[in-house]
Amino acid sequence: MAVKSKTSGTFTGWHMLGIMLAFFGVIIAVNLVMAYKAVNSWSGLVVPNTYVASQEFNEKAQTGKQQAALQWQAKPAYENGIFTYRLNDRDGNAIVATGGTVEFKRPVGDVNDTVVQLDTGADGFLSAPVELGEGSWIMEVNADAGLDDPYRHILRILIRNGRML
Repeated sequence: MAVKSKTSGTFTGWHMLGIMLAFFGVIIAVNLVMAYKAVNSWSGLVVPNTYVASQEFNEKAQTGKQQAALQWQAKPAYENGIFTYRLNDRDGNAIVATGGTVEFKRPVGDVNDTVVQLDTGADGFLSAPVELGEGSWIMEVNADAGLDDPYRHILRILIRNGRML
């Protein structure tokens, strides 16, 4: 005589409750993790005050046009932890810079942002030691080159094997 089991192969309300709790538990857990990451990662803030930045835009654009009209050629380089920057006029003659700064920023995030004071070297080029990690960077140089405003040069660069490509 065979004994029948009451629970074999039947789907009960407890099974459905378990499935629903697991389903919504996963959704809530993912939402909590994403909310934590959103609050504790990069803010997305590009400038501290957008109104002030918008007011300065036209002035910076005019300065950029004046500097572009000079037709100077900038030659940045990075190798073995040393950043060098050379400016030449339109005829290829070296422009003696008296100092400046360079800021290296990652395209996304501000954790690794670095500002370095540039020293004047032989022949008027600027240099400074700086450690840059592998990958993409945005380089902004502000060089004191005898103009009313610092000569500003912004360039996206790539660092591979300790060298700028």
